[in-house]
Amino acid sequence: MLKLTELAPADSPTDDSLTLPFEARQKSRLPACTDGGVAVGLFMPRGQYLRSGVVLTGSEKFKVLIKAAPESLSVIRSQDTLLLARACYHLGNRHIHLQILPNELRYLNDPVLDRMIEGLGLSVTQESLPFEPEAGAYQAH
Repeated sequence: MLKLTELAPADSPTDDSLTLPFEARQKSRLPACTDGGVAVGLFMPRGQYLRSGVVLTGSEKFKVLIKAAPESLSVIRSQDTLLLARACYHLGNRHIHLQILPNELRYLNDPVLDRMIEGLGLSVTQESLPFEPEAGAYQAH
């Protein structure tokens, strides 16, 4: 098993890729298998998560590109910025991971939250997309 222990420069040429859902990208210790079939172990600092596009390496200098796997997401799209701001407030009040894009919000599929958002007057669709939520105010972006 190859150990991946540090970030490499983002523009580094890579040897393989590793596609992971958000839950796995939050773990500091994780055994995994790259998209090319290589057994790797992630040994990263605690308290951060891996974003799609980062490159990991270790003492063997094997470089792996991290990719966000498509996941079942609830997606809100609207041109009404006030309604989207209200949705952000109510979703944030429930401490969920939220991806904020221009005129769009994404969170891991949750029918209870979907009904709440629809109660605010917004439409929710379910889609399979990569998930890159906000890192939080106290983390480096």
